[in-house]
Amino acid sequence: MHESSALRKALLVVLAAAVAIAAVGVAVGTGIVRRPLPDHGGTHTLDGLDREVEVVRDERGVPQIYADTDEDLMRAQGYVHAQDRFFEMDYRRHVTSGRLSELVGDNETALQADMVVRTLGWRRVAEEEWQLLSNEARSLYEAYAEGVNAYLSDHEASELGLEYTVLGTTTDLRPIERWDPIDSLAWLKAMAWDLRGNYAAELGRAAALRTLGDVGRAEELYPAYPYEDHAPIIAPQEERAAAESQTVGTGGADEPGRGLGDEDGVAEAFADPAVERAFDATRRALDAVPTTLGRGEAVGSNSFVVSGEHTASGSPVLANDPHLALAAPNLWSQVGLHCTERSQDCTFDVAGFSFAGMPGIIIGHNDQLSWGLTNLGADVTDFVLERTYDDGTYLRDGARVPLQTRRETIEVNGGEPVVLRVSTTEHGPIVSDVLAETSVAGSVPVPDGSPPAGFSSYAVALQWTALTPGRSAEAIFTLNRAEDADGVAAAAAQFDVPSQNIVFATADGDIGYQAPGRIPLRGDVPGAPVPADGSWPRPGWDSRYDWQGWVPAAELPATQNPDEGFIVAANQAVAPRGSGPFLTRDWDSGHRSQRIRELIEYDIAHGTDITVDRANEIMLDDANPFGPAIVPALVSVPVEDGFVEDAVDLLRQWSADGFPTDTSSAGAVYFNAVWTNILELTFADDLPAAQAPDGGSRWLLVVERLLEDPENVWWDDRTTVNVVEGRDEILRQALVTARHELTNTMGKDPADWEWGKLHRFAPQHPVLGGEDVPAPVRWLFNPSSIEVAGGTSIVNATSFSTSAVDELGRPDFTVTRGPALRMAVDMADLDASTWVTSGGTSGHPASTHYTDQIEAWATGETYPWPFSREAVEEAEEVRMTLEPPG
Repeated sequence: MHESSALRKALLVVLAAAVAIAAVGVAVGTGIVRRPLPDHGGTHTLDGLDREVEVVRDERGVPQIYADTDEDLMRAQGYVHAQDRFFEMDYRRHVTSGRLSELVGDNETALQADMVVRTLGWRRVAEEEWQLLSNEARSLYEAYAEGVNAYLSDHEASELGLEYTVLGTTTDLRPIERWDPIDSLAWLKAMAWDLRGNYAAELGRAAALRTLGDVGRAEELYPAYPYEDHAPIIAPQEERAAAESQTVGTGGADEPGRGLGDEDGVAEAFADPAVERAFDATRRALDAVPTTLGRGEAVGSNSFVVSGEHTASGSPVLANDPHLALAAPNLWSQVGLHCTERSQDCTFDVAGFSFAGMPGIIIGHNDQLSWGLTNLGADVTDFVLERTYDDGTYLRDGARVPLQTRRETIEVNGGEPVVLRVSTTEHGPIVSDVLAETSVAGSVPVPDGSPPAGFSSYAVALQWTALTPGRSAEAIFTLNRAEDADGVAAAAAQFDVPSQNIVFATADGDIGYQAPGRIPLRGDVPGAPVPADGSWPRPGWDSRYDWQGWVPAAELPATQNPDEGFIVAANQAVAPRGSGPFLTRDWDSGHRSQRIRELIEYDIAHGTDITVDRANEIMLDDANPFGPAIVPALVSVPVEDGFVEDAVDLLRQWSADGFPTDTSSAGAVYFNAVWTNILELTFADDLPAAQAPDGGSRWLLVVERLLEDPENVWWDDRTTVNVVEGRDEILRQALVTARHELTNTMGKDPADWEWGKLHRFAPQHPVLGGEDVPAPVRWLFNPSSIEVAGGTSIVNATSFSTSAVDELGRPDFTVTRGPALRMAVDMADLDASTWVTSGGTSGHPASTHYTDQIEAWATGETYPWPFSREAVEEAEEVRMTLEPPG
């Protein structure tokens, strides 16, 4: 252990003891824990204000801001964000600028994150984007920064966040920097990073091929989207005219590429240890980037909108629940931005969910339009294998081209600065040599006519749309002001990254869908051994594989007022098979989207009008799609042990009940334990640990197909000698092992098992919530865990990973991602809308608003969402007045 690490731990223990004593003392109200709590009432001076601003908060501390100019609205929003969540903002800007080591000190994890983020150059791109924004957009970001800085100027670090007091015991607590508008823009890069498309699938295919040595078996782990079972967002008859697939010769927009046959020598090349090290190094480097919104297959969302002909109010009802990382504090900051009177100088009347550190509303509604966002999942990243030389060049179409290089100096609080050399090719930054032991050499899949030997090494570059400067920062304001489909399309044209599905509804009764985003055009490479559709890494020395530009905004899929009267966008395929521009091969499987469709169709068929309450019920649906697919096979397997048969009976009852995953369900407990064991027994002997199944919907498609082939080679456990296992033997072992695991953890009687006892929501603070932090400090920053229903790929998507284990090596079903918010909007009566988050409005652990929404969120309740001035004032608990100086 480094001396500085030992010192930090010792000091944290001392502080933990002090905090624990203070927490039980009667003087806690004046102690260090409560010191950062802001004053939400009274009158305060805010430099830069044009006129007086009112901030009205309800009993949950949600601020509704009223001002006379757009700039004053943003100044006040910046001030309010700084009041409630400044450490969160400061942490994010350190992450996005590759300066986390300056904040948390000499820490290897932070240093690795800084090295990768500096290599990617998030803040450098944000600085370039600033020049692309309109003068009006820049003025709004500047006004927001003025509001943040006005609050900072009156408060020292210990008054801004308890985290500073804790970190100050082990690091040199430096003066808090003023907020810069670029700090807000850089946050968009973190959003785009966590919401990128098939990044993991591309590396996963390469890793599977290296391990399995067979392209066909590797592709079996990435099944095509099941169009025959799960409808895309846009029905065939409703699709707007759009270009045909922009990927020529790869089987169309939704089919796998031509494939990588062994006759090309590709499998042998991918099995080369040097290539394996290259891509493993790339994965390790990129995994070092902190998760801010979430990561993996479970990062998705539900959204749907129903036209007035099927609602009780006669106007559209829209619902949205983004499935993201569930941390403490929670991700979203609820707020309303209202002009006291609409004019040329004041154009906003909008409320919803914002990100602390950014002006405007990300998801919500104004007085004319409501909108929801879900991750589109377009393929916007490619890993490019570059052929590099000792003289600082790399190969492009037979010629050596100089690498672009720069040096980055990373300041380490309490340690020596680290100098990083970053190399970039035409495709993007080289990421395979960011961390130690990442130099690459060896054979790779190459097209015919590739250059002769004599090169120095191979490196992996990352090409990513978010590294091209864009105007997403301006799109937020455009969307906040939009009133109809044209307004949404205008915002979508600016919304370069992250690529999101937008569903919307208008006060005039229209419903619609719009796909935004900067989507690469990929060309055909006749006779190539690697497809050019982005599903596999590609050779960078052949320009035929290069991106050919971007899909024009006018050709991105969109629809309005479909005949069926509703739209569901839940990360499934966007357009019908083979139509529209190529977006990706790697969609979510569509189990959630199809379940939502079925629930809405059932209501329509039975004459049940959709309401806000019904929309919330749909978002809370906890039926498990894995059950109908897997349980029939499980209960058909002969089990001679009565002890195990008692548990198998739970599956029969669970099936009869409709496969619920409520917190009291015993069947859900046993099934998920069995499912975890099925994946372990089937794939652990074939795949490296880094590619272990996470149990998401892709793996359900894989196993569904294997169940139809009882003797498939995947069922055989290669670690057993002279024994060839089939499907039934693996299923039997899974039933038996799960029975014994649960007996050890939950008791002998299966009737006593409850899903919620294992499936718990336990949010952690990103800096002070980990196991390396003393327990009293963790207790302060991490809310108590709570039982929740749902699960992976369920509409109520409280996801977990089947590859996770606890400290004793047992399966860990703790929730890692889920609906970070739920909202339902009725365009007939905006004040009848509802909302809830997975935490609260405050980022201060001592505030009642740090966790005051968790219980409601966990149990499926929501809160009234006042929007009109009358409703806001009726819900008023405290009012703050912000005044210009003098």
